[in-house]
Amino acid sequence: MELRQLGYFVTVAEELHFGRAAERLHIVQSAVSQQVRRLERELGAELFDRSPRQVRLTPAGERLLPEARAVLAAAERARSAVGARPRGLRLGTCTGLGEHLDRVLARFAEQAPGVPVELVSVHAGERFARVADGRLDAAFVRAAEPVSRVRVVPLWRDPLVAVVPAGHPVATRAEASLADLAEAPLALTARRTNPALVDLVVGACHAAGFTPVRGPVGGSLQDTLATIGAGAAPLWTVVYASHARLLRSPRVAFVPFAAELALETGLAVRDGAPDAAAPLDAFLAACAAAADDLGS
Repeated sequence: MELRQLGYFVTVAEELHFGRAAERLHIVQSAVSQQVRRLERELGAELFDRSPRQVRLTPAGERLLPEARAVLAAAERARSAVGARPRGLRLGTCTGLGEHLDRVLARFAEQAPGVPVELVSVHAGERFARVADGRLDAAFVRAAEPVSRVRVVPLWRDPLVAVVPAGHPVATRAEASLADLAEAPLALTARRTNPALVDLVVGACHAAGFTPVRGPVGGSLQDTLATIGAGAAPLWTVVYASHARLLRSPRVAFVPFAAELALETGLAVRDGAPDAAAPLDAFLAACAAAADDLGS
């Protein structure tokens, strides 16, 4: 059994798709499938139920997953223990942090000069799993449910703003109401990617008296902004205000909502992680200082 095989298995288990796993690993799909098959032969058990429509973990795969994560985390700690670089922080990020992330990292550089930070972008559920098993020291999360062995330290509230074409009637207003956008399709990420955001926006639309017409799903934020700015059809979306301040496009307008829509951002950390305590304490202090900067 090789660490590489366990790594491939965990990635497929997190994506439940061999193609997406291969993209994350930056290798061809056939190599992922081959290594997982070798692991299955060595263990004498099928780890995935492969059907034409979906990939699911078998009971054996579900039992192996936490053990494989623990082995990979232990291997990473062993590398860090003998590495020449100082022990740093592996930090999970989420979409839309915008200027918050720059402010926090600048404060952390003051609090702990010379300590490196590795930024890791993964889905919300995977962030929690990686914090729980030690592969991440901490992760930014929003509107989080409690997870075993992980606690969430509240940091700040992130308001949302509407994004509309520059020629839309709402674009020139100081504030937007959801009712003003009821007729236009809403381009929002798939719920599995960001359930807290989707539930907040769709729930607010329902409270305003309408069910949003779903626009295109998928693609990058830049693709979505370009589509909205093209103005071929009415379309709108939302972004975090902290992120909007870093985005520049003359073809779209960012308009605050009259009634605040916001999500709480927190930092997920593992209970009892003494090896990362010193840099993690400094990072939490940096987050608190950045939040104070935001409020001042």
